[in-house]
Amino acid sequence: MKKAIIYVVIIVAVLALGGYILTKNKEKNEAETAVVAQKNNSVAVRVAKAVQGVPDLAYVANGNFEAAQQLEFPAENNGRVVKVLVDEGDRVHKGQVLAIIKGDQLNIQLTSAKAAYENAQSDAKRYENAFKTGGVTQQQLDQSKVALANAKAQYDQTRVSLGDASIKSSINGIVNKRNIEPGSVVSPGTVLFELVDVSTLKLKVTVPESQVATLKLGTTINVTASVYPDKTFTGKITFIAPKADESLNFPVEITIAKNPDNLLKAGMYGSATFGTSSKQAEVLTIPRNAFVGGVGNNQVFVVRGDSVKMEKVIAGRIFGDNVEVLKGLSAGETVVTSGQINLTDGSKVEVIK
Repeated sequence: MKKAIIYVVIIVAVLALGGYILTKNKEKNEAETAVVAQKNNSVAVRVAKAVQGVPDLAYVANGNFEAAQQLEFPAENNGRVVKVLVDEGDRVHKGQVLAIIKGDQLNIQLTSAKAAYENAQSDAKRYENAFKTGGVTQQQLDQSKVALANAKAQYDQTRVSLGDASIKSSINGIVNKRNIEPGSVVSPGTVLFELVDVSTLKLKVTVPESQVATLKLGTTINVTASVYPDKTFTGKITFIAPKADESLNFPVEITIAKNPDNLLKAGMYGSATFGTSSKQAEVLTIPRNAFVGGVGNNQVFVVRGDSVKMEKVIAGRIFGDNVEVLKGLSAGETVVTSGQINLTDGSKVEVIK
């Protein structure tokens, strides 16, 4: 009986000791949790300074060079090619004969048309003299004049067709393609040559809305080609689209009038640099991602000591990843650029370097 009492006492003592230890551990954990909670009360954020300076307005747009003139020369008549006087890569000038199409049939037609025209002239003169003496009527005289006009038109048309047998260049350029050989049979519309003039080129690019407002026709632009990274060419803006494309960008053309030694080729990849940072007034800027809910909301979190305050600002122009601030901030103030979603006005913050 005494042993049973002793066992009971021991068990009670052990339980009491365990309860005491558990209580102490709980108090310790709560204290540690309170300390951690106090530390974790600060929100981790990234920040940036509001900077006063001259904005970099330079903007680079990429595109492809195109020839200012690129023409295809089709045959005007049926016939067989007698001579081809140029080859691919040859430089040609305006008026130069490129090929000759056999004109025997056209010569026959020309002879016939000339004879018909001369005969119509004789008939018209004869009818005119006869009309003066009353030998023919006014109607017959008028018909002779109509016949003369038709004969002359046919004669002129045949002369033009015979002239078209000699294919002549209408531009100065280079033969890019030759689609015929001596002996080839061609018909009206058959493309014989493709000529390209690369002495003047156009670089076609697109620019966003924020940049197109600063561009003007005639402005000199520096242009580079990917294959000549160390060379700079000069061009002028000759076209600014009045309407944006599907991507809300505006097509712009830069004409390069001087292409020394024809270094630039149509189809090459090029870049145009718009804008400059010279002669610009200093402005206050902050990163674009500092704005809460986008630039249009005009709200930013400004770091004050170990907490933040939401400030109302007035945004101005956008310079790439930076935005001009017209009012509401001073140079050197620190704004939150990352972590705003976890912040409210007055939140404690911990700046991440």
